[in-house]
Amino acid sequence: MNFLITAGGTREYIDPVRFISNASSGQMGYALARAAKKAGHKVTLITAANLKPPAGVKVIDVETTAQMFSAVKKNFEKCNCLVMAAAVADYTPARQAKTKIKKTTQALTIKLKPTVDILKWASGQKKDKAVIGFALEDKAVRKNAEKKLKEKNLNMIIANRISAIGSDKSTVEIKTPAGRWIKIENTPKPTIARKVIKLIEKEFIQSS
Repeated sequence: MNFLITAGGTREYIDPVRFISNASSGQMGYALARAAKKAGHKVTLITAANLKPPAGVKVIDVETTAQMFSAVKKNFEKCNCLVMAAAVADYTPARQAKTKIKKTTQALTIKLKPTVDILKWASGQKKDKAVIGFALEDKAVRKNAEKKLKEKNLNMIIANRISAIGSDKSTVEIKTPAGRWIKIENTPKPTIARKVIKLIEKEFIQSS
């Protein structure tokens, strides 16, 4: 298979030096890229994280959601499977200041607007491709993940908890195309990644 995998937390700039982001480390996306490559697949990794590149993987560095979207669009046609493991920002400043905002004694209000929905775009273009999303949840994990699965017309979704951010381990719950839930508890991310790649092979290899 030809995998397109995203990783890391995107940055949305307020001015040239300040930005809005999140605490994603990118570890899971990198682990998935390594696991897919070791399993013999071709892998392109689009990353907003500053981690050691996986051996043998094509790496595309980005910062913002717009840059990630552009990279996904350019590489989507060649892939069989998109795995959106990145923690993409939901909002971006409506206007970015061209110069550094000076500190004053006054309150500063920043107007935000929604970012582009990369997953929704991909699912609308997928045809026979597999589009797999992640859902980071702190409550009603399965319910919220299933809602995202349906709303974005995904082939599979992997739900994880906020406690996984920055940790070497995670607990994930995966809903397969057949509607079955698989739970992997308190497991190192590289081990989870290998299991996810094996599951993707089982479910979608016939489409490659």
